[in-house]
Parts: sequence; C-alpha cells; structure tokens
Amino acid sequence: MTTIYKIYENGVLRDMTPQEKSEKQASDNAWENGGALEQALKSLRVQRNGLLANSDWTDLPNAPLTDEKKAEWQTYRTNLRDITNGLTTVKQVEDVEFPEKP
Repeated sequence: MTTIYKIYENGVLRDMTPQEKSEKQASDNAWENGGALEQALKSLRVQRNGLLANSDWTDLPNAPLTDEKKAEWQTYRTNLRDITNGLTTVKQVEDVEFPEKP
C-alpha cells in the first residue's frame, strides 16, 4: 500500500513536513500492531458505558423495583462491566453480544 504524504490545511492540499510524515508512519504502525484492537475496545466501552448510564437509576435507593428485579438489574450491570474481560482480538470484540435488559 502506498502512503500519500499530503495533508489538507485550511482547505489547501500541501506536502507533510518530515515530522508529520514520521508521526503518520508511527500512527500507521501502531494501528497495524495492536491499535485496531485498542480502537475496537474503545468503541465497545463507549457502547457499554452508555448502557450502564441508562440503567444507573436502578441502583438508586428509591428505584421502583422489587428486590428480585433489583437483583436482575445488578446482574445485568455486572455483566456489562465485565464484557471486556479477556478480549484479546478484534474478532472477539466484534463478536461480543450485550446482555439483555431485565
């Protein structure tokens, strides 16, 4: 794959400086050597954190839930928090299935 060392700045295409080229190469290498996994995990965590935030109300002392339902929600939230444990490949991250809400 050929890398093009040009960049748009203020709507004008210009050549990258040697420092910008070096940073681009380092970024590309990092992506190829594990950066893809980090980005996939980051995306997964964003989704997971949104689901956790949307269920925060279930942990409030005055939440209108029975003890049984409260326990179901606690299990759901624990499963969400643990969803990234043991993921070591992009494929594993892509195959993650979120738990169902109680």
